[in-house]
Amino acid sequence: MSLWQTLDSQPALQSWVDVIERDLDRQFPFHEMFLSKDGHGQRGLFRVLKAYTQHKPEEGYCQAQGPVAAVLLMNMPAEEAFWCLVQISDQYLPGYYSPLLEGVLFDAAMLTWVLKRTCPAAHKHLQHHGVEPLMFATDWLMCLFTRVRVLLQVAVVLVRRVLGRAEQRKQCPGQMETLERLRGVREEVQEEDDPFIAEVCSVQLSARDLEKQTERELKKWRTDRPSSTFDPRGRCQGYRMAWASGRQNEEERDMKEREKETFPSLLLALPPLSRSLPPSLARGGVEGQRRIHVNGKAGEKL
Repeated sequence: MSLWQTLDSQPALQSWVDVIERDLDRQFPFHEMFLSKDGHGQRGLFRVLKAYTQHKPEEGYCQAQGPVAAVLLMNMPAEEAFWCLVQISDQYLPGYYSPLLEGVLFDAAMLTWVLKRTCPAAHKHLQHHGVEPLMFATDWLMCLFTRVRVLLQVAVVLVRRVLGRAEQRKQCPGQMETLERLRGVREEVQEEDDPFIAEVCSVQLSARDLEKQTERELKKWRTDRPSSTFDPRGRCQGYRMAWASGRQNEEERDMKEREKETFPSLLLALPPLSRSLPPSLARGGVEGQRRIHVNGKAGEKL
């Protein structure tokens, strides 16, 4: 039985089950796949989310995982959707669905830097009215699943669509008006997939610059939160890095397995006397055997 089959067949904590069941009909309620409470869409979504709470009990269930898992189920079977969700959480967005949401908090700080660099007028407007990324971009970050760099590029375009022009900023004289426009950004991107994607790709944000800023933000993060063990530097910035990371993990597992197989063989290769003696005396015995071999004199063993 595979790990997925084991997780799928075992009951989860009732507290997680209750929360997951309450959220099922909130994910794409008008999509035909998730219309029926007893339909295969909601059943599959429950199985994926329940299995995740068992696979990652230290994280459990986070409401933002629902739309991510639902989109995965639109494109693949439940077992594949589960493993994709695991990889997204582990490789691409570590800390996003943890109880403290450390990954989201960290990337919100990164977004402040990105906006200041790529959209200074909008950034100045946000700063002037005390609008922080966590006030409007939490859902954007937690419900989008792709490379971190693209997440930030998309956020830049969304802010630019709402506050990029001077007349748009004049229509938002305060914090409430600014947040209302940002939270209603969906109206700015409907029915124009290709132009939107092209605009996202045009945002200048190199992986090198992102890496440098990550180091700077991490220093501030550890100063403010000395007990936190969160470290985003190992997360994957694209499918190539994810593949390389998976390959490295596989090689490390293979090496450990080879070491387990090699150790008993080494013991069997020792002389009988060495195997029966304590380790310290056995090492002396082996050394003695080596001196016999080199010198060819049995009398030099002791």
